[in-house]
This record gives sequence, structure tokens and C-alpha cells, in this order.
Amino acid sequence: MIVMATLWLSSSTIAQDLTDSLPAMEKKTDYVISTFDGTRVINGQSIENPHAGTLQLLFSHRFGSVSTGIHTLYGLDQANVRIGFDYGISERLAIGIGRSSQRETYDSYLKFKLLRQSTGLKNMPVSLSLFASATAMTNIKNVLDTVSGFSSRLTYVYQMILARKFSKKLSLQLSPTLIYRNQIQSVNDEYYVYALGFSGRYKLTKRFSLTAEYFYVFSKYTAAHYYNSASVGIDIETGGHVFQLHLTNSQGMIEQFFIAKTADDWLKKGIRLGFNISRNFTIVRNKNSNTW
Repeated sequence: MIVMATLWLSSSTIAQDLTDSLPAMEKKTDYVISTFDGTRVINGQSIENPHAGTLQLLFSHRFGSVSTGIHTLYGLDQANVRIGFDYGISERLAIGIGRSSQRETYDSYLKFKLLRQSTGLKNMPVSLSLFASATAMTNIKNVLDTVSGFSSRLTYVYQMILARKFSKKLSLQLSPTLIYRNQIQSVNDEYYVYALGFSGRYKLTKRFSLTAEYFYVFSKYTAAHYYNSASVGIDIETGGHVFQLHLTNSQGMIEQFFIAKTADDWLKKGIRLGFNISRNFTIVRNKNSNTW
């Protein structure tokens, strides 16, 4: 009798230990997705990458400034465009190339997601990406640009992107940025331009979101001769692609232009209508399902 009671107590204890360990065994890491709707907030990079095996076609368009008046239909007769391709090598690493009509500029970039916001077994409060790009201007009109040959046309951008999705509606992002230019336009200009970007998204419905973006330039000469880039917009998800409609004071759509060379002021009607349209094409099927 005593032996039977001992065996019963032992089996009960073992069963209880197994039951208590089940939650820990079943616990998994859930990665946060859709911090932003697209790979760009408005002009600047967002924390998002194309999914692994996905090729994204991104078409961006900026009209002229409304300050040009009725003879240009408040900027609608003017246009600056960029066409780019982004590819997700993995869920963390993306590459991209593009071509802008402004100074006939070609750009390329790498973006690596170092940290991914997550809950569960691995709790990470933020996402962190490292971004680096190189650009080359092929339409050189200024005599100063021709002195040093092709290297004078090159510009490099380094950026850290720190983001957090606070809820299903609200996401915020910081983007410390360094721009290095091989050629400057005057002896007082700066090779290095330092800036800090602030971005946010507030989701109104399942398919509509409000976005805002602002880049503050610290470098004194650049800050004195140009304006900080400021933009507001709305994102519309339409299934296979995202349509982004916005107002901005920046003509350029890559960092060396919209951060370091924004020539228009919101307070002086230096506002441009613009849009981004992205379309995704699945090249390799993504089997990752551990998302939230």
C-alpha cells in the first residue's frame, strides 16, 4: 500500500513538472511586421525591407513647386522622377539600385536589419537597420565638377534607422545620417553633412495611414543655405502595391538631394505634390511564418 502511494505521488509530481514546462517549450519568438507600409516613409528610407525573394519596383515622382504659379499650373507642368528596383536577399538584407532625373543620378544601396522588434521567447523593443548608399551624377554642368574627374561625381550616405511599432496604429522612427560628398561647390561648403531624421506613421484604417517626415541638418553651411526637408502624406495599400501621396518641400528623392539640397521653404509656398508607387514581384517563395 505504501509502495503504491509512493508511486502515485511520484507520477503526479512528474506529470505536474511536465505540465509546468509546456508553456516554456511552446513559447516562440514573434517578430513585429509592418512597422511602416512601404520601404520608404516619404522621401527617406523606412525600417522595412522587401521580403526575402521579393523584387520591388518603386516609381517616385515630384512635381514642381506651387510657388511657380499658374503658368506652370502650380508645378504640375514640371517633373522630377526616380525609378528603382529593391530586392530582399533575406529577411534582414536588401539591396537596391535606381536612377533619378535630377542631375541624371544613379544610386545603389545596401540595407541590413541588425535588430528586429519581437516579443515572446526573444523580447526586443526596437528594430535597427544599417543603411549605406553610393550615388553618381552623370549630368555635370558646373565647371567645378569637372576638375577631379569621375570621382568628383560620387556621394556616399551612411544611416542608422531606429524604429519601434508602439501599437497597431502608431510607429515612430529616428534616422541619424552622414552624407559625404567627394566634391563641394565652394571653399566654404562642407564635405560632411550631418542630419537627424524623424518619421512617423499613424494607421487610420486597414488600408489608409498618415505619415510625416522631417530631417534636421546640423552642418552649419548647409543649414544656412538650404532648408530642412519636411513632408506629410498618406499611404494607401491596394493589395499588390502601396500608393503614397504626399506634400514636400524637397525636389530630390535620394538622401544627397532631399537632406543636403532642399532649396524650397514651406512658409514661402515651396511645396510640391509627389507620389511613390511600389509593386512587388515574388521571385523566390518566402517560407518564414514566425511573424506578428
